Amino acid sequence: MTSKMTSQSAARRSAGAAESVAGNGLLDRRIFLRSGAVFAAGITSGALTAPAAGAQALQIEPWMKTPGAPLSGYGQPSQYEAKVARILTPVPGQTQIGTSRTPLHLLEGTITPNGLHFERHHSGVPDINPDAHRFVIHGLVRQPLVFTLDALSRYPMHARTTFIECAGNGALLFQNAPVQQTVQQFQGLLSCAEWTGVRLADLLDEAGVDPKAQWLVAEGADAAGFSRSIPLAKATDDVLVALYQNGERLRPSNGYPMRLVVPGYEGNTHVKWLRRIKLTEGPAMTKDETSKYTITLNSGKSLQFVHPQECKSLITRPSHGLAMKEPGLCEISGIAWSGYGKIAKVEVSADGGRSYAPAMLQEPVLSKSLTRFRMLWRWNGGPATLQSRATDETGQVQPTRAAQIASRGSRTIYHWNAITSWGVSDKGEVKHVYA
Repeated sequence: MTSKMTSQSAARRSAGAAESVAGNGLLDRRIFLRSGAVFAAGITSGALTAPAAGAQALQIEPWMKTPGAPLSGYGQPSQYEAKVARILTPVPGQTQIGTSRTPLHLLEGTITPNGLHFERHHSGVPDINPDAHRFVIHGLVRQPLVFTLDALSRYPMHARTTFIECAGNGALLFQNAPVQQTVQQFQGLLSCAEWTGVRLADLLDEAGVDPKAQWLVAEGADAAGFSRSIPLAKATDDVLVALYQNGERLRPSNGYPMRLVVPGYEGNTHVKWLRRIKLTEGPAMTKDETSKYTITLNSGKSLQFVHPQECKSLITRPSHGLAMKEPGLCEISGIAWSGYGKIAKVEVSADGGRSYAPAMLQEPVLSKSLTRFRMLWRWNGGPATLQSRATDETGQVQPTRAAQIASRGSRTIYHWNAITSWGVSDKGEVKHVYA
């Protein structure tokens, strides 16, 4: 008994040795590398203890007495997870135009389930017969090409795990007052998946690109005829004509039977229901890239064709709507991403940005993909302001809100990537604040 108690005491001393590395109780990320016994010794405050933790705590529940549900052709979530769903934000007076948003604050890891991937519709979801659908490459090419879904499926397949983020994700954060909404409500136009399909570069090579071509315009088969110009240099780099999402055929709301996936670029370039690509000397200046998706500065000038999504991070837990239960050790968790490459580091602050500590990055850390970060925090029960700040492999650092407003003003609704702050009250309530 003495030996066991001595061992437990040593473990607790070792866990306690991971003292705060930044203000207001943030712990050294190296604690994640410690042995299970040492780690557990410091965080068991939420677990049941003897005698309740023994076998006598187990009950014979009703679901243990009768057979369960029969087999099904397609799996569905538990009835107890019904709240993990997209929220719909249609344009007032419209049913086919609007968005549905991913519940980022209720998810873990980095891959978004297909049924929760965010949507953006300009004229509803078309019901496309794959046998009748055609995809054309034309314009400044040696040989125009026409593809059926079956023809595309015969090409070598490639897979890329990448995020897609709407250019207007976080638009409400340009407002003067903090918006009291959940992560899903104001940052839910972001998802990440493994996309599988044919490299666009291979198809363009087969068509034969005219040397005069520098751009292409991609058009969808929806009723809006949505179209977007993309530089040819990007198209021949890492763009896919995707046929699969997380291993299954694309769903109609995400582009069935085929869509573009343009890693790192703003969501509107990932044209869904892909119908044609035309190679051109310059951007097509379509209605979809002149009436919207430009960044209007305070000077009145606008930045156009700002394609990559800038370096960004966001604490998803705790956040608005997810209150702190009680003081003690807990985990701060969130996601980081950059359209310019891999996330190099994420720093977390619990004192409104006065001090930061490096978070643990969960593997794998992939280029132009979501990266999960984690930080242990010893909350003392008092007020706190939580922030995360990401840096990508190019050296781009996520700006403060003040810096972004000073640089771009507040006349736009696109490309918000500034630091988000969560205020924790002494009662554990979490609100969105500007710090």
